[in-house]
Amino acid sequence: MKLIHFFNASIDMLCIANYDGYFEDVNPAFIKLLGYDKEELMSRKINDFVFEEDKEVTQQTRASLHENKKLISFQNRYVTKSGGVVWLSWSTVPVDSEKLVYAIAKDITHEMNLKNARILEFAKMKTVNDDLVRLNYTTSHDLRAPLNNLISLFDVLDYNVLDDDTLQILRYMEISAKGVKESLENYLKLIENARKGLNTLTEIYFDHVLAKTQNVLSSIIKNSKTSISYDFTLCKSVLFDNSYMESIFLNLITNAIKYTIPGEAPRIEIKTEFVDGKIVLYFKDYGQGFDMIKNGSKIFGLNERFNTEQDGKGVGLYLIHNQINSLGGTITVDSELNKGALFTIVFPTQ
Repeated sequence: MKLIHFFNASIDMLCIANYDGYFEDVNPAFIKLLGYDKEELMSRKINDFVFEEDKEVTQQTRASLHENKKLISFQNRYVTKSGGVVWLSWSTVPVDSEKLVYAIAKDITHEMNLKNARILEFAKMKTVNDDLVRLNYTTSHDLRAPLNNLISLFDVLDYNVLDDDTLQILRYMEISAKGVKESLENYLKLIENARKGLNTLTEIYFDHVLAKTQNVLSSIIKNSKTSISYDFTLCKSVLFDNSYMESIFLNLITNAIKYTIPGEAPRIEIKTEFVDGKIVLYFKDYGQGFDMIKNGSKIFGLNERFNTEQDGKGVGLYLIHNQINSLGGTITVDSELNKGALFTIVFPTQ
């Protein structure tokens, strides 16, 4: 009597089946979940209630029970009387002497739906990511042609007939165009290596990257009277991605110039140190800074802008934050309004 009470009161689905593939007995939880009455369940083959795509594997698994093998956590789908589909996880014990199988099933429909939803979202994200990679690759590739045409124009110019001011402007334009072309080439290489799963890390010298950035931004730096001081004596290089490092320097320097305090020439200080065995890059400016209480959690967000008077898309800091984090590093900022900002970049252990 106690066993019958346990059988009837269990919230899990309990059943007894024979070797011929029919139910011998089912408990109320089984009836409630599937919606069939007891006579309906026991008058038809068990496989009749199984979801069509799971019938074959269920039949094969059930056949193994006749060899007196226990079954743990076998999952399949059943079709309810109303036409719904439920996921069940089975644990069974065959008793060969009785030609019976004693089984318990747990309803895991909710867990499987969540799992399938995650798989679907992952598949969608992968599709979107693949599309973005193709778009970036195509855009970068297609931009090379007009850039090459622009650069070729500098080769046919007669600089001897130009005055000094015009000559200097053209030189700046040539440097900028070549800098953009090189960045595109590096970006294309980065995308290609990522698609092939290749390691893009190389030894990067901070002074080389800074010199290149200053060259690319030479006109902006000169016109804004920006002063840049640096000290890389404690750590001259780091193992990192070259394109990412150039992006870090380019974005931090242009932001420091763009968001300087009106009427003051931009000042930038850059240095490196070893802290707890890790290479740290400090980048300090003396510009408008951030309200950390109000905006501290948003600084590295996408399309976050804190100064509407300056042209910008709120993408630069988001990009370098993701670049650094993707390689295992971190970037943080300490700032006050009108007192500048100190960006601290900790590179991953080499």
